[in-house]
Amino acid sequence: MVENSNNRVPLSQRLHEELARVIEATDTGGRLPTEPKLARQLGVSRATLREAMRTFETQGLIRRRQGVGTFVVRPKHVLDSGLEVLESIETLARRTGMHVTSGELKIDQRHANSEERETLELGEEASVTQVSRVILAEKHPVAYLVDVLPADLFSPKDIKAGFSGSVLDLLLQRGDVQPVNSYCEIAAVAAASEVARALNIQRGDALLLFKSRLFSVEGRVIDFSLSYFLPGSFRFHVVRHLA
Repeated sequence: MVENSNNRVPLSQRLHEELARVIEATDTGGRLPTEPKLARQLGVSRATLREAMRTFETQGLIRRRQGVGTFVVRPKHVLDSGLEVLESIETLARRTGMHVTSGELKIDQRHANSEERETLELGEEASVTQVSRVILAEKHPVAYLVDVLPADLFSPKDIKAGFSGSVLDLLLQRGDVQPVNSYCEIAAVAAASEVARALNIQRGDALLLFKSRLFSVEGRVIDFSLSYFLPGSFRFHVVRHLA
């Protein structure tokens, strides 16, 4: 039990050490005690425990499933990539020897919202084609990807004709609209309900978001994408040089 004594080790550090021992003692795939039980066991409030558990979620050591419980995962493989090169998760996985598959796939055509119209430079009545899917590694969800494309360039039929899991790879194969570079914003976000359901996590859990615009050779934005990555399953880095 974590106690708020007068020793020099902060309460938060002792809690993390105690929680780390509980996780280490649990087999991969095993379920941790319920939050109320674990909070009593460690002598802290549920709110304090929940904050500590987010650290281990970020490290990819545990995963919470809404209404089911918290499980120890310890991913065997981590997708490690530099951000200097534009490539799909599928290409990255092949290059690193990791097997990934696409889970549930949804392809819809709908009216563009205001952000999409501004980003893709579309008119008020313009439509977009949305491609949403889950990426699985070791049979577990690790990413949720949403691509929004101008419907005048890509209809649902166009996407389905040659889609293998990556919109970028599809564009490269087609050749009629040539992608050349991407502008990406990276942020840590709390999972919204739709994303949480797709990844089998709890709403509000921490995720890494890549919000990107893909440009064609002509300078047109041809893809507006939101890529949600589970911490612990990906390791991104940037090579930096002195000016």
